[in-house]
Amino acid sequence: MKKFSKQYWNQHYLDERTGWDIGNVSTPLKTYFDQLNNKSLRILVPGAGNAWEVEYLFANGFRNTFLLDFAEQSIASFKKRCPQFPDTNIITDDFFAHKGKYDLVVEQTFFSSIPLERRTEYAEKVYELLNNGGKLVGLLFNHVFDFEGPPYGGTEKEYRDLFTVYFDFEAFKIAHNSIKPRSGRELFLLLNKS
Repeated sequence: MKKFSKQYWNQHYLDERTGWDIGNVSTPLKTYFDQLNNKSLRILVPGAGNAWEVEYLFANGFRNTFLLDFAEQSIASFKKRCPQFPDTNIITDDFFAHKGKYDLVVEQTFFSSIPLERRTEYAEKVYELLNNGGKLVGLLFNHVFDFEGPPYGGTEKEYRDLFTVYFDFEAFKIAHNSIKPRSGRELFLLLNKS
């Protein structure tokens, strides 16, 4: 089975091998979402998996929140848990092929699942998907793992070099409110489209 294919990720969900899934919205992202006032923002959560961030945003009045994933099993699980979420806001697609425009792109473990050689393509794609003045917000692992991924980690310098080409840095620091197993191991980033 080819790594990173639909089949690869669907099998992870079928086998319940989703160790990255913390079972709720991550605290740093929840804190950020809670200070947003504009409920009309168009928000994309790519590689959303079980989509806890999507559920939280929608429950808090952000009706233009879109879930994007190409693993049908994760989407089926989300739809079962959140039947009130509109089908029109669920996109079964490859992130790199997706077309659309958003005010905010939310990053939660998707970046760490992407093969390292596609990271520049990820930054370019987020830039393309964002409206002028749009933002990328999320969490990145701030260390390199000692096993073959996914997940793949990285360094602060690597991320800065990658994203500086496309974005201005509004915030980029170790998250102070990560869950205990990830404490000190996540960088919170808030980037503005240049």
